[in-house]
Amino acid sequence: MKSSKAFNRTTVIITGHTGFKGSWLSSWLSQLGAKVIGLSDKVPTEPAHYTLIKENLYSDLRIDIKDSGAVFSIINEIQPEFVFHLAAQPIVLESYADPLDTFNTNVIGTGNVLDALRRSNHKCNAVMITSDKCYDNVEWTYGYRETDRLGGKDPYSGSKGAAELLIHSYVESYFKKPESNVRVGVGRAGNVIGGGDWAPYRIIPDCVRAWSKSEKSEIRSPFATRPWQHVLEPLSGYISLAIALSKNNKLNGEAFNFGPPAHQNHTVKELVDEIVTHWEGAEWLDKSKENSVPAEAGLLKLNCDKALHSLRWQATLNFKETAKWTGEWYRTFYENGPEAANLITQNQIKDYMTIATERNTFNLG
Repeated sequence: MKSSKAFNRTTVIITGHTGFKGSWLSSWLSQLGAKVIGLSDKVPTEPAHYTLIKENLYSDLRIDIKDSGAVFSIINEIQPEFVFHLAAQPIVLESYADPLDTFNTNVIGTGNVLDALRRSNHKCNAVMITSDKCYDNVEWTYGYRETDRLGGKDPYSGSKGAAELLIHSYVESYFKKPESNVRVGVGRAGNVIGGGDWAPYRIIPDCVRAWSKSEKSEIRSPFATRPWQHVLEPLSGYISLAIALSKNNKLNGEAFNFGPPAHQNHTVKELVDEIVTHWEGAEWLDKSKENSVPAEAGLLKLNCDKALHSLRWQATLNFKETAKWTGEWYRTFYENGPEAANLITQNQIKDYMTIATERNTFNLG
């Protein structure tokens, strides 16, 4: 893999860096030579992938993304070349339990980052991360495009759709003006798996928690279909978008889907069965008849043609590779400990870049 100079010796702020995706992104950008400054209010889980990689951070700050004054003060003082906004309340079921906090975090928090950038107005490329659930999901059999209608039926989806509208209004009102030094792009992805996720109400974390105690995992929706992808896939998209924004002002304000090929949709059952092959003795139970939780969509996939055309980006890993990398990471963590798992994190990032180069799927600029 050719070394990228896009992030070398740059200052990058990542909001939500203690979360699953944020911690992987922090580690990756640190490998690329960036000074990574993380903004988060807390470490969301125990254990957490963040605790394995936190030594790679240049600075580790605790702030609430809903605190507009704190967000502005940090962004205005540091004036980073890049911002990746991932801070969010990411759990669909938790959005039902506390919808107002979900909207405050996902909408107002996004607004605080945008307004801080507006007020600071330093030269900056910002990638705002929302979700594939920002779309009004009517369970089409084809992938959603960036121009399809936004909005969702549950509070989490609604918050992501609302965040998209907020981003659009800031772009059109401020960041497309000649006097603006800020460029903004939007990344949409979902159903990310990989080592180091211990969030509640997620299929793989629920499984590995059970398997680590030699228990059978319980699956409530085995035939729900999702476009599963390894965590490094959307992160490579966000990185590609940030680099492209820095070079091409025409991408300012554009949204991009980052997902697997449209045909690569698999059921929860297929995913768990594949990961089980990399975890000796693991078993699961079908609890669909006892399922009493609020419903989630049964089908959701993305059309990523725009990312291929404009960013030269497409997914790198196939379904079996995604399951293998995920299963091996968790098995290593539970059998060999955190240091060995951190080494796998670093090696998987390097391996991903090498494979992406060989397959011509991801361009570091």
